[in-house]
Amino acid sequence: MPRVALYPGSFDPVTNGHLDVVRHAVRLCDRLIVAIGVHPAKKPLFSTDERLAMAKAAFAPVAAKAGCGFDCTTYDNLTVAAAQKHGATIMIRGLRDGTDLDFEMQIAGMNETMAPDVHTVFVPASAAVRPITATLVRQIAGMGGDVSAFVPSSVAASLKTKFAAN
Repeated sequence: MPRVALYPGSFDPVTNGHLDVVRHAVRLCDRLIVAIGVHPAKKPLFSTDERLAMAKAAFAPVAAKAGCGFDCTTYDNLTVAAAQKHGATIMIRGLRDGTDLDFEMQIAGMNETMAPDVHTVFVPASAAVRPITATLVRQIAGMGGDVSAFVPSSVAASLKTKFAAN
C-alpha cells in the first residue's frame, strides 16, 4: 500500500522553510500532496492560482528528484477531510520552535479524534530556515527589502512584481 502524505498550508508565498519541509517529506512517503487552504475570510497576497503555480514550480522538482509522486491541490474544508479525500494517511506539519509545537499538538489531537487513520508527522525545520515565516517575507518584500535569502528565486521575482504593481 503506497504511503500518501498531505502537506497543508496557505503557501502565501512559498518560502525556503516550506521547501525544507518538502525535502524531508518526500523521503517519508511515496506520494506527496501539497494542499493549499482557501479560506474566504483570509485575504492572501497571491491568488489561489498563483500559489498553486508557485508551489508546483518549487516542489515538483524536489519530489521528482526523490522519486516521490507529487500533486498540488486546494481545499476549503477541514484539513483532515482533505487528507481523507486524497487517500492520505500521513499529515505533514513543519515545526520551527516550541510555540509551533504547542499549537500543532493541539491540532494533531483534534485531527486524530476526527480521523484516526490520518497520522500527523512533525518535521522540524533545519536551523537555516527556522526564522522564516511567510508573514515576515510579505512584510519585508512589501517594504522593498530583499527576500532572496528566504524564498526560491522564482518566488522572489513574483513578490517583486506583485509589490511593483501596488
